[in-house]
Amino acid sequence: MTESANHRRSTREWIVDSIVFVVAVLLGLVLYDQSQKEGISSAMLAVDFYAGMALCLTLWFRRRWPVQLALIAAVVSIFSDTASAATLILILSVAVYKPWRATLLVFAVNSISLFAYIQIKNQNDDAAIVIAATSIYVAVAGWGLYIRSRRQLLQTLRDRADRAETVAKLQAEQGQMRAREEIAREMHDVLGHRLSLLSVHAGALAYRPDASTEEVAGAAEIIRASAHQALQDLREVIGVLRAPVGELPQPTFADLPQLVEASRTAGVPIDLTLDAPGALPDHVGRTAYRIVQEGLTNAMKHAPGEKLTISVIGAPGNGLSVEVRNPAPQRRRGDGQGLIGLTERAALVEGRIEHGRTPDGEFRLFAWLPWPA
Repeated sequence: MTESANHRRSTREWIVDSIVFVVAVLLGLVLYDQSQKEGISSAMLAVDFYAGMALCLTLWFRRRWPVQLALIAAVVSIFSDTASAATLILILSVAVYKPWRATLLVFAVNSISLFAYIQIKNQNDDAAIVIAATSIYVAVAGWGLYIRSRRQLLQTLRDRADRAETVAKLQAEQGQMRAREEIAREMHDVLGHRLSLLSVHAGALAYRPDASTEEVAGAAEIIRASAHQALQDLREVIGVLRAPVGELPQPTFADLPQLVEASRTAGVPIDLTLDAPGALPDHVGRTAYRIVQEGLTNAMKHAPGEKLTISVIGAPGNGLSVEVRNPAPQRRRGDGQGLIGLTERAALVEGRIEHGRTPDGEFRLFAWLPWPA
């Protein structure tokens, strides 16, 4: 809390220091006038006056060197009544700006200087002077310690408020990040699958110029319906961007056969094995649905027209295994954001994801999800 060498006084500090200096000078002059009435020699009065005024000038530096100046004041006050007010202010400054040990040291040194003052001045009422001076020292030091403790309390409260604000800001940013990630996963899973179906049908039209009118009309109708559904899904997702993440449109495990059937209608050959009797928790069933959906999307994107094998098997207490296999393409396109999203989804339900090429040349997407008994 000391003033650094490069510290610039604020307007408030300039005002306080000016008032302190003026008060010390005025009180010093009053005490000097009292000393003149005691019949002290002119030489001693001159030393008293100039030493006291010099000590008053040091008050401008009391924030930077409070202890050093207070020790000097203890020496000066032995022979200078004019320095008394400045000495008290320096004791106060030590109590405000320094730990209590420094205050105790300055108090002890000033107590010793008090006895030296009594011996030099040859005062008759020694006991009264000691009691009065000690009481004043204790009062000034106690006031300074109170000011210091209050400032420390206020600083502690400010620090706590700053930390709380920082923590709240970080939590809000993390919450926003989680919400964005969740929305990104939803948009990828929902729209990616619909657009993959569109790509399959559009590709079929492009590669079959000899298709009949009925086949072209049927494919066009499927493309129109898929595009309309994709637009509806996009509107649903965008419509809830300002709502809590939990209100995003969510599929269920019961929608899995419908998802597979829609891909079959699009011309994707699929062999589905579904054996999961029992009441599957909603969050686990939703994750299983997303895994199959991502597997279908990747198969239509990277291996169009190839047979897809899907196996969803599980039971309460044993967990749910989801496996999607298809012939692996020679070169895989994409940045893998869907698989990253699946890994995050599985981790949220304490499951795991495995994916990659198998020795027999297939791409395998496997997931194990917990299913409590």
